[in-house]
Amino acid sequence: MRTIQLKINDKVYDKFIWLLSKFSKDEVEIVSDNVDYTANREYLQKELDEINEGKATFLSQSEFERRLDQII
Repeated sequence: MRTIQLKINDKVYDKFIWLLSKFSKDEVEIVSDNVDYTANREYLQKELDEINEGKATFLSQSEFERRLDQII
């Protein structure tokens, strides 16, 4: 699936969204128009890849709380 970013005039926005809603979720998915979407997706994919490759390190609940207490 590919992702594109569009600028749509307010005059036709409702019609365009209506048209997109006619497709199934498998065909067209409306993603957030957040500017950081691509950066967030790439970051999360990298994190997931590290987990799947066994390169990620994890914290226990108590270690997490200890670190959080130090920060706060």
